[in-house]
Order: sequence, then structure tokens, then C-alpha cells
Amino acid sequence: MGDLIVKPTDVLVVVDVQNDFCEGGALAVPDGEGCIPAINRLIDTFETVVLTQDWHPVGHSSFASSHPGKVPLETVDMPYGTQVLWPNHCVQETYGSEFHAALNATKACLIVRKGFRPEIDSYSTFFENDRKTATGLTGYLKGRGFKRIFLAGLATDFCVAWSALDGRKEGFDVVLVENACRAIDLNGSLDAAMKAMEEAGVVRCRSDEVHAA
Repeated sequence: MGDLIVKPTDVLVVVDVQNDFCEGGALAVPDGEGCIPAINRLIDTFETVVLTQDWHPVGHSSFASSHPGKVPLETVDMPYGTQVLWPNHCVQETYGSEFHAALNATKACLIVRKGFRPEIDSYSTFFENDRKTATGLTGYLKGRGFKRIFLAGLATDFCVAWSALDGRKEGFDVVLVENACRAIDLNGSLDAAMKAMEEAGVVRCRSDEVHAA
């Protein structure tokens, strides 16, 4: 699409650019750190930046290690639906949970921590995976008058996509900055996520199409 000019009512939300999702991490997204230069360019462009941080307690219910006989990428039925089981990752107060050193995190005006409830996972930056327990991000953004959300980060087909879909449900315009994201692509999850976002009215662009006013 054509150039997008950043307005005062626009906000950049950078999802989970943490060590465990980058090279060498416990749940590394392929080329996860490769999106950081594009994200940093976006951070320089936006007046308001929100970061999200996966923040799991030890023994979180989404960890395969919490389910005897299960291995990562298998699924279990949870009270809120089917849950993919992951390797232990982004455990609170560990190196893996920290933002990647290359990310310009200093400009963030808000850090939203998610997945800290032991009994429920959290992909979306707006809601836990039960789709009703709120993180508080909606109230913060609406309270400050933001109308359009630009999304970047990890991973396109999980936390970013769920955030995009929930952002639309919450009444925001949503722009996915494709080259500022990277995907896991588990069993066709990327194609499914892109289709769902398109159907929900999520706009797609590249970081070089986003410019300050």
C-alpha cells in the first residue's frame, strides 16, 4: 500500500521482542532478531510506543514440563480451550525474559506484562487466552485517545495476530507492519493468521511506508 503518515492518535505496539524468542533462546522464532532494525526505525518515528513482555512464573501451565508425558508443540485441553504446549520460556526475572539488547526499549511509555497468571496463557496484548481476562491495554489506549495501532514484533502468527484481531474487536484500526515481525509458522499457522487478519480488516504495510508527519 502507499505511505502511511503517523498521526497523534497512532500508537506503536511492539510485541515480545525478548531473548527467548530470538536466536539462542528457549523458543526462538526463526530470524526473530531480524525484525529489530525495522522496529527501531518505527520506534524513532512514533511519539508513543508500548512494549509487551511475556512474563511467566516457574511451572506455568503452558509449559510442556508442567504436563507429565507431554513434549513441546503437543496440545492439551484447558478450561479455556486447546493450548499448545511450549518449552519453558520467558520465565520471570531470567535472561530469557529480558528485552533483546538491540531493541531500543528506552522510549516505551508503557510495558504490558502478560502470561503471568499460572493457570492461563496469554498471546494477545489485550486479553488472556480465555478471551475475556483483560490486560488493561484497551483502557490505557482509549483513555489516551489512540485510534490506530501499528503492530510489530514476535511472533506474527501467535501473539501479534491475536493482538491484531483483538485490537479490531476493541474498535481500533490496526496496521500490521509485516517486515517488522517474524513468524513461527506451526502447521500452517501463518497462513491461517494472515487470512484471519485480512478478514478482520487489518491493514498490512512495510516499515519503509510509515513516516512521521
